[in-house]
Amino acid sequence: MTALSNPIDDRDQHDAHTPSNGQVVTGDKIASAELDPSLADTDTSNHHRQSSEEKHADESNGDGTMEKVATGASLGRVPSQAQKLGKKKIVVVMAALCLVLFLAALDMTIISTALPTMASHFNASESGYSWMASSYMLANAAAVPLWGKISDIWGRKRILLLANVAFLVGSLICALAINLPMILVGRAIQGVGGGGIIVLVNICVSDLFSVRERPMYYGLFGSTWAIAGALGPIVGGAFTTNVTWRWCFYINLPIGGVSFVILVLFLKIEAEKTPLLAGLKSIDWIGIVLIMGGTLMFLFGLEYGGISYPWDSATVICLIVFGVVTWAIAWWLNGNFVFISGAYYLPLYFQTVLLANPIMSGVYVLPNVLSLSFTSACTGFIIKKTGRYRELIVGGLFFMTLGYGLLIDLKYYASWPRIIIYQLIAGFGSGPVFQAPLVALQANIHRGDVAAGTSTFGFLRQTSAAMSIVLGTVVYQNVLQQQMPKISAAIGPEKATALASSFSGSQGDVIRALPEAQKNVVLKSYTFTLSRMWIFYTAIIGFGLLVSLLIRPVVLSKAHTFTKTGLAEQERARQEILAAQRGETQPESKETV
Repeated sequence: MTALSNPIDDRDQHDAHTPSNGQVVTGDKIASAELDPSLADTDTSNHHRQSSEEKHADESNGDGTMEKVATGASLGRVPSQAQKLGKKKIVVVMAALCLVLFLAALDMTIISTALPTMASHFNASESGYSWMASSYMLANAAAVPLWGKISDIWGRKRILLLANVAFLVGSLICALAINLPMILVGRAIQGVGGGGIIVLVNICVSDLFSVRERPMYYGLFGSTWAIAGALGPIVGGAFTTNVTWRWCFYINLPIGGVSFVILVLFLKIEAEKTPLLAGLKSIDWIGIVLIMGGTLMFLFGLEYGGISYPWDSATVICLIVFGVVTWAIAWWLNGNFVFISGAYYLPLYFQTVLLANPIMSGVYVLPNVLSLSFTSACTGFIIKKTGRYRELIVGGLFFMTLGYGLLIDLKYYASWPRIIIYQLIAGFGSGPVFQAPLVALQANIHRGDVAAGTSTFGFLRQTSAAMSIVLGTVVYQNVLQQQMPKISAAIGPEKATALASSFSGSQGDVIRALPEAQKNVVLKSYTFTLSRMWIFYTAIIGFGLLVSLLIRPVVLSKAHTFTKTGLAEQERARQEILAAQRGETQPESKETV
């Protein structure tokens, strides 16, 4: 057995790594193995033992005592996947993962400023306008549950590359679209691929690094996500104004292509070959269809409500009710889940109230983005060094609740101290909760369930994002309708109707042309409308703060156990868990010490 230094941090050479015989090997044991060949022989013989044999590992729990951590036969390979890559290749691989995640996150916001131009180009109705905005998120949320399962069967690398290809194909279809149906199909394919990218980059990190090291990389993902969300409106507005809206999609091809090549060449994650037919038979298609169908029905109900059909119509009621019922059936069959969501509408305030153009509205959210990116990255390093996450989640949600609550106080004029300080506080709170809940989830579930748990987390996050967009629109439109009599009395029914139909702030020129008194009435009405939306989001975040107090703190381990993919390994792990339930053996514990 050869001693291998940790490529991430040479100072952690004493940290434990789990070999194939189920033992956690410390640096001292590795050194002694070099001096005593019998240890290596013992390790080799243990590797060939029966998979049902009980495995144990000595591991420090962080306070100097030792406890036994059982590992499954399908788990615990040495050297770790990160060690096989090497430090330089890890940097390259993480850069590629951040790039593909950046593109998937960018496409959630990049067309927000291009939508009016796109709708005009395709002569889209109000419903078509809405579908161009939401088709990506709907497909993204609905497809997420499938990606984690198929990556367990056919391996992370292959499925991540497949998701990347789907995203790029969807981007190309959108860029070449000649009519509205073509752009909607392209956005849906993009969403399916983007959902896979978002969940699989997190799963890849869980395979490459120990649960103690992952937060550092998840923090980088959080910063990437925040930057993409801020740059989306700016880039989309710049392309639409100076070139063409089609470049909102063309831009994905060269960047995504480079990332694809890097991942093909450098990403190394072990996977056994699984026959296509056998893999397809092993998928729980009933559960997948129920979850995807329930998600789409519920989101379609929210999408149609108040736009295509009245809220009390049979169509909307049936979609929402049956969507919830289908969800309940699916989760009754598949287990429990954890909920987290969050979104912000600051660009809407800058465009509708401050009358900023699309590019500047993106620039104005930089205080929030910079604060979020900084704290997200710092959170990862703090968790890596301390192994604690509960305090960061609770503290983050506290400042997030405070920050979003302060946004209720935004004025109808440009009060820059408020705008900057409130955004800094909201971003400061958002950073710690961007990826830390995923660490909490992974620390509290069985090691073999990390991929499924990460997929569930991604599914709920994307579903929540889609719901947040739709529900935010509902609150905005309903409150704005209540303000319409006041606006109509000030500027006339015709202009008031035109303003009410604009959600993206595209009527800025009309508002600027109004006399000062009339303009103030309109801006105050918009500000009041947005304040009701901030109240709605503050209440949701406040509820999340209360729920976060129930999170169970777990000390994170520096030992890395790797889950092998493939049907044989999945079946072996399943049999071990069943045997443990019968009291015959002990399954692998959570990734904790």
